[in-house]
Order: sequence, then C-alpha cells, then structure tokens
Amino acid sequence: MTETPLWLLGLSLGLAAGVSPGPLMTLVVTASLKGGMGAGGRVALAPLITDLPVILLCVTLLAALPASFLRGLTALGALLVLYLALRTLAEARSASLGTGAAMPGRRDLWQGVMVNILSPHPWLFWMAVGGPLLLEAWHRHPARGVAFVAAFYGVLVGSKLALAWLVSRGRERLARHWQRRIMAACGLLLLVFALVLLRDAWDGIPMAAAGVPGRH
Repeated sequence: MTETPLWLLGLSLGLAAGVSPGPLMTLVVTASLKGGMGAGGRVALAPLITDLPVILLCVTLLAALPASFLRGLTALGALLVLYLALRTLAEARSASLGTGAAMPGRRDLWQGVMVNILSPHPWLFWMAVGGPLLLEAWHRHPARGVAFVAAFYGVLVGSKLALAWLVSRGRERLARHWQRRIMAACGLLLLVFALVLLRDAWDGIPMAAAGVPGRH
C-alpha cells in the first residue's frame, strides 16, 4: 500500500483548518466588511505570526503542558472573543460601517494575533496531531518537515485570504443595511464562540478535540 506523503497530509489538514468556522474566520469576515481586502488579509495572516512559538513549544514539550495551562489560556481567549463580540455588535449599528476607516493601521492584524494565540485549538492540534507528524517528517528528512508545515499554512492562510477577497468584493454590492445584518450575525457568532470557550475552560478540553484542526 502506497504511503500518503506528509506534505499531502499537510494540505488536507490545512484546508480543514482554513475552512472550519471559528473566531479567526469570523474576524476575517468582519474586518473585510469594514476595511476591505487589506484589513481582512491582515487578519488572515495572523497564524503566520502566532503559530511558530506554538509549534516550537508543542514539539518540544508535546503533551507535557499541564491541563491548567490550556484551561487558563481558554478562559483568556473566551474573554477576548466576548469583548470582540460585543464590539462587533456595537459596530453593526455604527454609521461608519463599510467606510474602510474602522480599523486604523495594524490594529486588525494584532486583533487576529491575540485571538489566535489565546485559542486553545492550535495548541491542542500541534500537541496531538501536527507535532507528531512534524517530528516524523523531520526525522525522515528536514526538508519533509518544512514541506509539511509549508503545505499546512499555505492552504490555511490561503483559504482565509480567499475569503477576505470574496467578502471585500461582495461588500461593494451589498446595501448598507445588509452589511450591518452580516456584521450583527458575526457578532452573535463570536458570542457563541465565547460561550463555548468559557464552557471548555470550566469543564476542561478533552484531548480528542485536538483531532479536528478547526476553529482557527
């Protein structure tokens, strides 16, 4: 039986992570609606900044991180997403929606960075799934490890950039009231994500959840 190339696994896992609903994807949509492709694209690039320390820590420590670390991280992430949900709902009623001036400078990028680094799911994925695959690829040949990571993040970030482009193009055809409705729906979705994260922090996150590379 032919063995599946690890870079192909990276592509598949990256696509699953890229198209799965989550706080970061919701922020890509809201940023694109408010500031166009530039704003949404900057949010989409957040994993390229946040995930290097996540990968290094998870590959080094793998499953040695205490459960309290992930629970604390999840609680902080829930509070941040809750804040963003309330702010998005408020901005859905703002007259400035769609003017492209809602997020000055690099604020949108660092908003995405904070949401991604405080989400438990990249940590869980790289401890339970991505880390072992990366080590296996690296032990065969360092180039294979690099190819696995490059394939994963190329598809993950690329899919979110494609979403930002689609939303930014579509907003020009949307009436203002429909933009506000979509923003309000995104705010409610962020609120749901915040409540789910609070529940996970309270109950503890099962490691089985790491098998699904989603919610980026």
